[in-house]
Amino acid sequence: MDWYQNVFDLIDFRSFSNLWFWIALAVTWSTASHWVLGVPWDMAVRAHKGKNAQSIIDFEDMVRINTNRILFIAHESGLLLSGMVAFGMTVLVLLGFVYDNEFSQAVFLLGMPLTLVGLLSVRTAPRIQAEALSGAALIKRLTRHRLIIQVIGVVSLFMTAMWGMYQNMNAGVLG
Repeated sequence: MDWYQNVFDLIDFRSFSNLWFWIALAVTWSTASHWVLGVPWDMAVRAHKGKNAQSIIDFEDMVRINTNRILFIAHESGLLLSGMVAFGMTVLVLLGFVYDNEFSQAVFLLGMPLTLVGLLSVRTAPRIQAEALSGAALIKRLTRHRLIIQVIGVVSLFMTAMWGMYQNMNAGVLG
């Protein structure tokens, strides 16, 4: 019985008081900021320095491959994917904020901003291809895209922290 209690204490569904949730949140936003349109940011930095012509070619190829991939997914299953994401977010909102399920609130506060990042990527990919960006212009576009992702991440972290503190204070008063 003590073993089961230890396992359930480790996997606590009171998300906002759980260290693992905050670690996952930090790792998620760090990863989202590093992988811009599926391209690792260090490739953009190496291409920007321009010391090696191959690094620029590799960067442009990686952006081309990933924008093609994003556009293919958007064209082939975009409507279905949009419906599934909308359904999932609606379920999380209802379970989390109407039925007061803290785990659903946490998943929503993690997933909704990532949905915005996904929409931003779907919006940026065709622009890159339509304008046939390369070199410094491509790096500038991805830098702007990354900055917007970071702003979304900072706002998301702030809102999640505020909601988490509110939930933890309520749990202390009610519990």
